Amino acid sequence: MRCLLIFLWWIVSVGALSAQADRAEVRRGNKAFGRGEFATAELEYRRALEHDSTSAPAHYNLHNAKYRQEEYEKAEAGLKERVATFSDPIQRANAFHNLGNMQLMQKKYAESIESYKSALRLRPNDMETKENLAYAQKMNNQDDGDDGDQDDQDNQDDQDQDQDNQNQDQNQNQDQKQDQREQEVPPKISPESAKQMLEAMLQKERETQEKVNQEKAKAVAPPSKKNW
Repeated sequence: MRCLLIFLWWIVSVGALSAQADRAEVRRGNKAFGRGEFATAELEYRRALEHDSTSAPAHYNLHNAKYRQEEYEKAEAGLKERVATFSDPIQRANAFHNLGNMQLMQKKYAESIESYKSALRLRPNDMETKENLAYAQKMNNQDDGDDGDQDDQDNQDDQDQDQDNQNQDQNQNQDQKQDQREQEVPPKISPESAKQMLEAMLQKERETQEKVNQEKAKAVAPPSKKNW
């Protein structure tokens, strides 16, 4: 709110101080601006520039009228081109002050800080500019802090993702080990199947033993007697 008040003060002062020297269009523009009719004021300032393209008040107030219509980017661009042409130090200080306001409204905090500093170099004791500078610096620091918080959040998100990946790998390894253990466990055998398998083994051993006994009997049998 204070930024807007000092802004309006400069517009009214221009109209009052230059009412005798400037064209009628500039004076009408200043009156329209004072009534809050900013579009009408802009039109009058443009008409003044058609007759006198070097009119500093017409240029200056034209961009201020754009500012009050919330055309901040256009107002900033136009005033930035003209600020170096103002020969009077007070006019240049006011121009830099309002340029800082325009940049501040666009959240160009670093640029607004430089504009306010330029205004203070020309008018060091201007408390309004000092207050606006302090506000811009505060907002700029907060903006930098938000970026830092975002970086911290991104780092935390990356750490969380890494932890999730590690947990997922651990779970997969545990699942694989569980599958291996399940594969190593022998299948359960019913009592009936076990009895059948045992009888089959015993029968196989008996058959094998009988074959062995037969082979031994052949080896020890006496030779047959042959009748010649």
